[in-house]
Amino acid sequence: MIKEALDQCGLIAILRGIQPDEVTTIAHGLYSEGFRLLEVPLNSPQPFESIRRLKESLPNDCIVGAGTVYLPAQVEEVRAAGGTLIVMPHCDAEVVQAARSARLDVLPGVATPTEAFEALRLGVTLLKAFPADHLGPATIRAWRLVLPQEVSLIPVGGILLSNVTPLVASGAIGLGIGSALYRPGAASADVIRRGREFVAAWREATAT
Repeated sequence: MIKEALDQCGLIAILRGIQPDEVTTIAHGLYSEGFRLLEVPLNSPQPFESIRRLKESLPNDCIVGAGTVYLPAQVEEVRAAGGTLIVMPHCDAEVVQAARSARLDVLPGVATPTEAFEALRLGVTLLKAFPADHLGPATIRAWRLVLPQEVSLIPVGGILLSNVTPLVASGAIGLGIGSALYRPGAASADVIRRGREFVAAWREATAT
């Protein structure tokens, strides 16, 4: 299902620090602008409550998941809250296996080709290239030359409007947007406006 969502819009909204009482308004606004993947990092306040509210209120074509997942036990908590996507800052075999056993999509973080090939060995072909602002488009382009064709890269970390086009041109099939989209305390209207700008940038970058 994650690939269908990425086909609609390759942007993941990373809502780190969001509160349950604001998450629905912001998420529905981002959905209306075109987002189809929303991530609530587990170091946010009451993340499982936010995930539960999102899953109950958003249309079925919107994927809701958890980020900063680093323990196998957290996978079951995400599943119980209704989340269907596990996003990791690293590539840990136990967490990957827990997610696959729970039949959840998993997006492990990789920062080197060695980690990327380890994720592939674990059966994962959709990878989070992290941190993207350190790796840069040149690294993504170089990885694409050596990774198998079935492997897809989603840069995350330091995504700005200015680097959407260069990253897409380097071979990224999606982007995870964090603080440039949402920061704790931001007004919902501002978050939704920034979401609209990112979707416009994504569509322009992928139009050719």
